[in-house]
Amino acid sequence: MRIPLFLVVLIAFSIAGCTATPDLRPPTDQPNVIVIFTDDQGTLDTSAYGSDDLHTPHMDALAERGVRFSQLYAAAPVCSPSRAGLLTGRYPVRAGLAGNAGSSMAPGGMPTTEVTIAEMLQAAGYATAHIGKWHLGYTPETMPNGQGFDYSFGHMTGCIDNYSHFYYWGGPNRHDLWQNGEKIYRDGSFFPDLMVEEAGAFMETHRDEPFFIYFAMNGPHYPYQAEADLLAEYADLPYPRNLYAAFVASMDARIGALMAKVDALGLRENTLVIFQSDHGHSVEERAHGGGGNAGPYRGAKFSLFEGGIRVPAIASMPGTLPEGAVRDQMANGVDWLPTIAAFTGAPLLSDDLDGRSLAPVLNDAEAASPHAQMHWFWATNPDDGFWAVREGPWKLLGNPWDPTGPGRLANRRYLVNLDDDPSEATNLINAHPDVAEHLEGLHRAWFEQAAADASWRMP
Repeated sequence: MRIPLFLVVLIAFSIAGCTATPDLRPPTDQPNVIVIFTDDQGTLDTSAYGSDDLHTPHMDALAERGVRFSQLYAAAPVCSPSRAGLLTGRYPVRAGLAGNAGSSMAPGGMPTTEVTIAEMLQAAGYATAHIGKWHLGYTPETMPNGQGFDYSFGHMTGCIDNYSHFYYWGGPNRHDLWQNGEKIYRDGSFFPDLMVEEAGAFMETHRDEPFFIYFAMNGPHYPYQAEADLLAEYADLPYPRNLYAAFVASMDARIGALMAKVDALGLRENTLVIFQSDHGHSVEERAHGGGGNAGPYRGAKFSLFEGGIRVPAIASMPGTLPEGAVRDQMANGVDWLPTIAAFTGAPLLSDDLDGRSLAPVLNDAEAASPHAQMHWFWATNPDDGFWAVREGPWKLLGNPWDPTGPGRLANRRYLVNLDDDPSEATNLINAHPDVAEHLEGLHRAWFEQAAADASWRMP
């Protein structure tokens, strides 16, 4: 059953400030929700975002039948914090993960006190499934079944080989494919195909009740493992773009298969589909030094320059949301939880959120961004870290790092005006010290409240 547009907007405005909402309709009236979360996909790496050397008809179809964002930011430029931000609606340092979760079967990961989208929707009567990558914890209480998911299929580490399903980069080699907390074996089966099969079976089982699927893909994160025909199709592109592009096309085909199943079940107009990359493309050695495309934007994965955090993002629900629309308002991955609450009527289980509902923006191109400022912080240890703050066109980076060029910059503060310099080529710190001081003051005040663990510091 499709939710009337006026009701979506009404609910959206009621929770835009992150206050709890009443349950305005029984669960049977609620739309399904599918979140497609790709991994290491560059800012412009779909045709819909301007790539002229990729063929991505299925991601493009989501944009054609939905709303595409031009300034939606990942919650972090690395995997685990970005996922924590998406699933909790809270900036990662507040969600307990300022850096990547471990990839070993040991304590650590996102705290169980955090409330996820799955827990929110589960409480509202939804069947919930995690399909794909997790990377938020590797103990029973921090794995998906302990964080609100009725069903879980996928890997717990940062990435796996798509055929052997072994943890890709860390020795000793170990198998990492799990179903509801139990290790399983599907040797030789292409992991993205297994994801589509599992998601399809879950939809079949729950087609007569509302469901939520977190479809977290293992690509185009390395290892680049596209099929032979796609490698041949992109063979004329320069290395490593050829390998990366073929793997993006492989992921696109699986998104197409997933959406074909939604259509076959007659659920398309009653399903809110959200698509986002977790952060920018990788230039790591394991990623052949790159392959992704950030276009005019500086930086990549691990960087708080635009190429590390400005990501492709789309919301689609034909008949309810506009189609073929673009939104330029500033938004963040933490906004999806309250947005999903707006569209489903699910009561928020916590009002201590950083995310704000994007429903007004989705329905009105003239609506204001729900964020006056936006903050980032990520770190791998308490004595070092990277941060940024944006207000309007102004953005200040602390301890800036650019993995595509000089690495760590000599100047520990970097100020840009994104309206005038979207490539972040020129540091305006000396030209506008008052702006830099204002932004740093905003961020320090935020950080004092956000960093619950006193061992973290803002460099």
